[in-house]
Amino acid sequence: MNNYVLEFEKIDQTNKALVGGKGANLGECAQISDVQVPTGFCLTTEAYQRAVSENEALQALLHQLSAQKITNQDQISKIGQSIRVLIEEIEIPREIEAEITDHLAKIGFEQAYAIRSSATAEDLPTASFAGQHDTYLNIIGKTEILKHIKKCWASLFTDRAIIYRIQNNFEHTDVQLSVVIQQMVFPSASGILFTADPITGNRKTLSIDASFGLGEALVSGLVSADVYKVQENTIIEKNIATKKLAIYSIKTGGTETKSLPAAQQTNQTITDHQILQLEQLGRSIEAYFGKPQDIEWCLADDQFYIVQSRPITTLFPVPKEADNENHVYLSVGHQQMMTDPIKPLGLAFYLLITPAPMRIAGGRLFVDITPNLAAPASREILINGIGQSDPLMKDAIETIVARKGFIETNTTEEARPIPTPSADKPIENIPEIATNLIANNEASLAKLKQTIQTKSGSAVFDLILEDIPEFKRVLFNADNLRVLLSAMNAATWLNEKMQEWLGETNVADTLSQSVANNITAEMGLELLDVADAIRPYPEVIAFLQNTKDPNCLEKLGDLQGGEAARDAITTYLDKYGMRCAGEIDISRTRWSEDPTILIPMILSNIKNFQPNASHQKFEQARQEALQKEQDLLARLKNLPDGEQKAAKTKEVITVLRNLTGYREYPKYGMINRYFVYKQALLKEAAQLVQAGIIKEPEDIFYLDFEELHEVVRTKQLDYTIITTRKADYNQFDKLTPPRVLTSDGEIITGKYKRENLPSDAIIGLPVSSGTIEGRARVILNMADANLEEGDILITPFTDPSWTPLFVSIKGLVTEVGGLMTHGAVIAREYGLPAVIGVENATTRIQDGDHIRVNGTEGYIEIL
Repeated sequence: MNNYVLEFEKIDQTNKALVGGKGANLGECAQISDVQVPTGFCLTTEAYQRAVSENEALQALLHQLSAQKITNQDQISKIGQSIRVLIEEIEIPREIEAEITDHLAKIGFEQAYAIRSSATAEDLPTASFAGQHDTYLNIIGKTEILKHIKKCWASLFTDRAIIYRIQNNFEHTDVQLSVVIQQMVFPSASGILFTADPITGNRKTLSIDASFGLGEALVSGLVSADVYKVQENTIIEKNIATKKLAIYSIKTGGTETKSLPAAQQTNQTITDHQILQLEQLGRSIEAYFGKPQDIEWCLADDQFYIVQSRPITTLFPVPKEADNENHVYLSVGHQQMMTDPIKPLGLAFYLLITPAPMRIAGGRLFVDITPNLAAPASREILINGIGQSDPLMKDAIETIVARKGFIETNTTEEARPIPTPSADKPIENIPEIATNLIANNEASLAKLKQTIQTKSGSAVFDLILEDIPEFKRVLFNADNLRVLLSAMNAATWLNEKMQEWLGETNVADTLSQSVANNITAEMGLELLDVADAIRPYPEVIAFLQNTKDPNCLEKLGDLQGGEAARDAITTYLDKYGMRCAGEIDISRTRWSEDPTILIPMILSNIKNFQPNASHQKFEQARQEALQKEQDLLARLKNLPDGEQKAAKTKEVITVLRNLTGYREYPKYGMINRYFVYKQALLKEAAQLVQAGIIKEPEDIFYLDFEELHEVVRTKQLDYTIITTRKADYNQFDKLTPPRVLTSDGEIITGKYKRENLPSDAIIGLPVSSGTIEGRARVILNMADANLEEGDILITPFTDPSWTPLFVSIKGLVTEVGGLMTHGAVIAREYGLPAVIGVENATTRIQDGDHIRVNGTEGYIEIL
């Protein structure tokens, strides 16, 4: 039996393939007590398929659109127009028309109807398809209803709908269309109800948009709406808009736009009592669906009707907690300069290593700082420490702390303080300490590499778990922290004292250039040496310019100079090949796994630099640092107590130059160890592929550590886990993570509080002194880094893997990061003016803009 028509009362989520997202949700809403849904039925996707399948010309165009993967705007428009014309001209099969007629008779032929499109890919948690397909209101009479059903079918192929499917990776032929045929309601007011605040994400705040007449005026942007905010049966905010227009139904069919009387334009659209009624309705619907909802409502004769409910797809997820207490979370990604989502295996490894109280949301890691905020002493330490590295985080946290009752103060038990630098702590200079720490890490890593070669199966997992304490010992030992804090203390002391004694600003930036043991800075300079090795061989350069093959190094041997080039690249990869963008996620592709990632940077170095540039750049920066030191000491000696001031300053500069480079080594050691683990696990993945348990080695990244261990042990896996988590990851990738998030889901945004800057300045955090003008290069992916000497890099974030680009640029601007994040440290090392933590920098600054970066004051100007 064909299912051409289904009444709302017979519809639920199991019918989504037949009635689409809108139809399924309306059917569910019709089951909720106290929720009124206008009477109606759905013409199912089977009716659509039957109607279009008999038209050969139409089928040929549909095949052309899908099979040829057309993405050209003109072609899309031309084919879409042809498809729509054919659909609107087809005859609806008689048996389908008969079923529609029967159901219209039950409701009444004389009634007015709303005819709405409902696609099978609509109102999904990952893609709303909102507004992509057409709706027609106040349609009267069988002939008009049948005509508008075909118009809805045709709207599946408007330009906007086709492009939306392409952008969201939906096959055109996979999306089917149902049509909702629903008794028309003639409202005095209508609008949209969000059961979570769509701006802040707060799940406790319900937001209502309301305007007079039909909701089409609001959703089409014709009018501004009143906005009401409600929390727990209390209206907390009302913004009454001036509403000059409204759309109303015409008795004979269709709609018209009317100007509202002046006296009505500033009236509140619905009463306070009605606002609270809507809150209760919204909470009932949200509870039924189990997630925040975007609900379309209308008010007629003092009765609320629900005409749509869909999940809100743009909310950032909230970490799960066992209690119902308030919590505050800090983004780890903003501190680690990697705000992309992390795959499950990457999350698992980070959780194995970190001692901090971590939570997962949206594929990202967050630290629960609630206990530290509850205790007054640790609260002050935390806020001051974060303020030094990320003022936006600090301002956001202070906003939360200022709210009465959100975080209860704990005066009886102090939370564990978070260690932060202080200029007042004694500074110890132990020149050999950094060297000893490096040697200790190298020895530990070599032992792991040797041992793990002998393991397979479950023994690999056992060894990794046995090695984790050693990993933590190397990464978190007291001397590590001692070195890092001593270097930070030295920089703070120098900046404060030279400002006080000599009026010099940020002197530590220059004094930190070309220091010892900075493995990340060395990485960038050594890639210049790789360029030198390849520069003499045009055949090799031409080959590298045209290759996308991850195995390209194997093919260099047949070219003149190929062996020398391969040796240079291989030597570099032996030392740095475990690095990559987003390297804190163990699943990310490393340079050793795909050397083509490095090729654009190598070619850029060949183009922009002369031979021996690495030595020249290092030596030039070293001389600048030494000259600055000599200049400061000479000027200090002319001050009262000058000899003592100069001696103390010399001591602190020695600490800075001996220890600040080590800031980059712990991360290098961590990523080295990650790569050893990863290589061992990928060997196990190859065995799972061979056994047919997974489809590709990379599938293991969508399992956590224990799950993967169990699969290797049992050789069994429900593969739907992989497919579900891949879909989740793709959805998380579309979300922008907040710096600070509460357990209510509220995103707290901080602001820079600085004055006396140019009126058009784009403000950020100053992390490396100096001012530079040049061309802005907005780069989102290292593979697209075609740089010219003198360019200023604008990018969302930079972790150590971006450092090889720094040798080619004259300035740096990033959207995230802090004073001691890797990008900031290397910018100072190379003497690059840098401003980071610039919100939306990659959209506010356009590629090619001529800009000025003031790394001393922390702002950018577009010239």
